[in-house]
Amino acid sequence: MTPVDTARVLVEALPYIRQFTGKSIVVKLGGAAIDEESDVALAQDVMLLRSVGVNCVVVHGGGPQVDAMLRRVGKEPEFRGGLRVTDAETLEIVRMVLGGKINRDLVTTINGQAGEEPVAVGVSGEDAGLLVVDPAPGNLGFVGNVAQVRASLIDRLLEDGLIPVVSTIGADSSGQPHNVNADEAARAIAVAMKAEKIIYLTAAPGLLEDVHDESSLVPRLSSAELRQRMGDDSISAGMIPKLKACADAVDGGVGTAHIIDGRVPHALLIELLTDQGIGTMVKREIAA
Repeated sequence: MTPVDTARVLVEALPYIRQFTGKSIVVKLGGAAIDEESDVALAQDVMLLRSVGVNCVVVHGGGPQVDAMLRRVGKEPEFRGGLRVTDAETLEIVRMVLGGKINRDLVTTINGQAGEEPVAVGVSGEDAGLLVVDPAPGNLGFVGNVAQVRASLIDRLLEDGLIPVVSTIGADSSGQPHNVNADEAARAIAVAMKAEKIIYLTAAPGLLEDVHDESSLVPRLSSAELRQRMGDDSISAGMIPKLKACADAVDGGVGTAHIIDGRVPHALLIELLTDQGIGTMVKREIAA
């Protein structure tokens, strides 16, 4: 890239920086998109956005990492409707992997890009009542649906100039921990914060017309159109919670929801600060 090309990129980004300065975005990082190289690029993206006044909250999953740990202890993962069946033993492994491994690694990686002043702080949904849950129906064990988000906790961290990195374990009214689907947790946090955007970083380009053809990307659609597509047999069970979370987020007041390919270096900046963008965007209504 020549200096002229670099200047053009910066000029293209300027109106988007103006648009999002002072706004909050929630970035949900899926476990399948977590690796060392992608994490460094995400950390750089988050730090750049913070430097121009965008408030970022990172919410992470860790499904493949949890599956690997379960198999190491001789336990086969079980899912129903795209949600993990979570007995007491599985819950302890989920808490260990999400809070003790993935969360700490992400915090360390972001702080590694922050210079002399660390800014990322790890938070569990169990902490200070951040995610209060009700037990989910369907004999899923210790799986919770988010009933309440203590958005003021996130807001205070952002006001202090920090970047919250949230692991998605919640607790019910008795204090019992529950596993929370990370897509749903990110949606609930974004709605409670009145976020400008929620962005799902996945290991797929976005919503595809044909799951076997990555060139068949659906670039944008309304929440109503998305709900219609959720009944399509071509959509995998694991994608359903993500699609539902996008539709619920924009119907709940979030400006836009995005599903983008977290394997693409700096996908977050491409989506937010360029004309072309990347992935699938969901709005409540799409202009004709």
